Amino acid sequence: MSTQDVLDHLQRLGMSGYEAKAYVALVAAGRPVNGYEVAKRSGVPRSTVYETLGKLVARGAAYELRGSDAATDYLPLPPQSLLDRMRREFDGSVAALQTALPAVVAAPEGHLIHNLKDGAAMLARAEDVVAGARRDLFLSIWPQELARLEEQVRAAAGRGVEVSVMSFGKSADPLGGERIGDVYEHRYSAPEAVLQDLGYRLVVVVGDRREAVVGGFGADGSAWGIYTADPAVALMAAEYVRQDIALQILAERVGAEELNRLFATDPGLLRLLGRGRS
Repeated sequence: MSTQDVLDHLQRLGMSGYEAKAYVALVAAGRPVNGYEVAKRSGVPRSTVYETLGKLVARGAAYELRGSDAATDYLPLPPQSLLDRMRREFDGSVAALQTALPAVVAAPEGHLIHNLKDGAAMLARAEDVVAGARRDLFLSIWPQELARLEEQVRAAAGRGVEVSVMSFGKSADPLGGERIGDVYEHRYSAPEAVLQDLGYRLVVVVGDRREAVVGGFGADGSAWGIYTADPAVALMAAEYVRQDIALQILAERVGAEELNRLFATDPGLLRLLGRGRS
C-alpha cells in the first residue's frame, strides 16, 4: 500500500487531508518533532501546520511535548492505538445511529429507482443489496462480477439468508469451497450464445424481493444499470432469476434435446423461449 493509499484511508475515517499528512509525517519521523519539521516532511503549509497539529491533538491522535525552552514538539498516538480508538468510535456511532436515524426518516413519496453511472457504482450498490438481505437473495450473474460480490454473498449465507445463484460460468459452484446456497451453471443456453444474443453480460441482484440492481456490462468495458426499491420491480427481477433456474433444472432432468423437442412442437413455447437457445 502506498503512502497516498494510507492518506486516502485516513481521510475516509474522518481526518482532513492536512491532518492525515501531518499524522503520517509524525509517525514516519520516529521521534518528537516541531511544527516546522512536520510542515517540511508533510507538505502541509507552514501557515496552517500548527492549526492542523492542534486538531490532531484535540482528537487524541497526537500529543504536545513542551520542553524547558518553551518549544513545543509533537508525538503521534501509535498507529495501532489510533486504529483501535477509531474502531471504537465508529462502532459507537453506528450503534447510536441504528436507533436515531430511523426516527428521523420521512416516509418516501414514491418507490425509489435511480440510474447507476458505471460498473463500479453498479457493483457497489449490488454489494449494498446483498449486505442488506435478511431472507433471500437471487443472483443472475457472470463470474467476472460474482468475484466482486463473493465476500458479501458468503456473509449473507453465513447469517442464514437463502441464496440462489444462476451463474454464467463453467463451474457448478463458481464461488468455490463450501457451498453457500443453490448455485447453478447456465448450461441449457451456453453463456457464449447468451452473450452473442444480448451483446452484454446481464447482471440481476435481488435482496428480499424488495430491492434490486439490474444492469449490463459490455465487451467494450461500458456498463449501465439501475437500482430500485420498488417491490413490484424487485419481485419481477426475482421471478426472472427463479424462472431461469427452473428452466435449467428442467433441462437437466429431462435432457436438453427433449426440452428442445417440446419447445419446437409448441409454437407458443417456442415464441416465449426466443432465439439463442441451443
